[in-house]
Amino acid sequence: MRWIAPTEKDVAAATLEKRLWAAADELRANSGLKSAEYSQPILGLIFLKFADARFAVRRAELAKVTTGRRGSRVDDPASYHAEGVLFLASEARFSELLEFPEGGRDGKTLGQAVDDAMRAVERDNEQLAGVLPKTYQQFKARPLKELLKAFSAIPVDLEGDSFGKIYEYFLGEFAMAEGQGGGEFYTPQPIVRLMVEILEPFKGRVLDPACGSGGMFVQSARFVSEHKKNGGLAIHGVEKVDTTGQLCRMNLAVHGLEGDIRHGGEINSYYDDPHNAVGRFDFVLANPPFNVDKVDKDRIRDAVGPGRRFPFGVPNVDNANYLWIQLFYSALNESGRAGFVMASSAPDARASEQELRRKLIESRAVDVIISVGSKMFYTVALPCTLWFLDRGKPKDRRDKVLFIDAQHIYRQVDRAHRDWTEAQIGFLANVARLFRREEVDLTFGGAEAKYRLREVFGNKPTYADVAGFCKAATISEIEKQAWSLNPGRYVGAAQGEEVSDEDFRTQFEGLAEEFETLTAEAREFEKVITKTAAEILG
Repeated sequence: MRWIAPTEKDVAAATLEKRLWAAADELRANSGLKSAEYSQPILGLIFLKFADARFAVRRAELAKVTTGRRGSRVDDPASYHAEGVLFLASEARFSELLEFPEGGRDGKTLGQAVDDAMRAVERDNEQLAGVLPKTYQQFKARPLKELLKAFSAIPVDLEGDSFGKIYEYFLGEFAMAEGQGGGEFYTPQPIVRLMVEILEPFKGRVLDPACGSGGMFVQSARFVSEHKKNGGLAIHGVEKVDTTGQLCRMNLAVHGLEGDIRHGGEINSYYDDPHNAVGRFDFVLANPPFNVDKVDKDRIRDAVGPGRRFPFGVPNVDNANYLWIQLFYSALNESGRAGFVMASSAPDARASEQELRRKLIESRAVDVIISVGSKMFYTVALPCTLWFLDRGKPKDRRDKVLFIDAQHIYRQVDRAHRDWTEAQIGFLANVARLFRREEVDLTFGGAEAKYRLREVFGNKPTYADVAGFCKAATISEIEKQAWSLNPGRYVGAAQGEEVSDEDFRTQFEGLAEEFETLTAEAREFEKVITKTAAEILG
């Protein structure tokens, strides 16, 4: 199935975002810093502007309230915290920084004033202790002042989550600027949104053991809000890189959220389980690093086996993909659901990984697998797959897995990047709902998603296999395909469809990645054979 949407852009929002980014880039140019070094200070200023806007609204509300004997509550931090608003002392307010002289005051520079503002925010809001950047003294006063002025132009009456969207825009720009490293903290919003739409995390405990900047949590909360539910999500995250964990906590605060985020130090999800995750979570969402090598398997031996973090075993190959997959599976409770991004080589990985995949499939937890085309991520052009697990699958589909090939559904953003429109996301999510025999939900996707569903599945949409697009395969069919979870093995091709140059390129890239994985496996087997031969021959 092909659905290539025309490029569309909110011109007003795009203009504002680009203007703000240009101001931020000017600060970088005048500082001589790398993107990784100036991204946090800039995001810190966006955060402070947002916090200031919400603080001002709450302060105005409190000023109108008659409090009798207790007096005014406008300077009481608890009155703000009770409504999920950060309290800002006078020295921490954006307006105060705007009025601070470029040349300094009372022996204090502008950079020092901003650092002090961040310290004041941390002091009065304990959930942000040690999180905010305090490195503004490294910037020259003139570009820092200009950046403050530029960010002051963000309208305080922006509707909905516009502040959060500006924040996410900057995260995305930094991801592109940092290249490969940027992908460690940012997953494109359309990818996350599809995962959330399919998982439907209305209520419960949610975990991301590779949480980056927290996009999975933000989209989950947004999903609940858009459906006007008040179920309550308990957010838990783990992040190896300390500065990225700080970004996550800032991102949560920007969106009015709180969570238990463990980050930095020696923490590592392969070896550490700070949330005692096994069997505790209703939802797991993650975009782990692909094809990680050099994991110390001796350190995880005690966590291998039924009822433990790695219930199916440890792969022989030096690749952590199937360690991550087991971490996600084992964290779920008996009715839990997981959604995660995985390398396109993982569905067909051979040898020991194939055996681990067989055990996972035989557990009947694999629910939906989606092939995603190339260029959907900022940092890599390769295709990937989205995996969805459901440990509470009903009997009528326990022996089935839905495969969707979405490689030809996208919007071309520019030459090097693609994404999905809201309608495309809504359409794909509702294909999964049809498979599950759930009601169609057009809260996200609207009329265009509804039209596409009727076009593909009839006026009263009911799930059916569609050649070249989707297939509900049985466990026995999957066994015949050597336990492959590659949608291309099952959906086939639409009648009369020819392989385009782009299709060939995508398939070739996937095969090249698989060849690299197989080569790595061969090296591992060679080491084992050499070692065994040496032991036998003395």
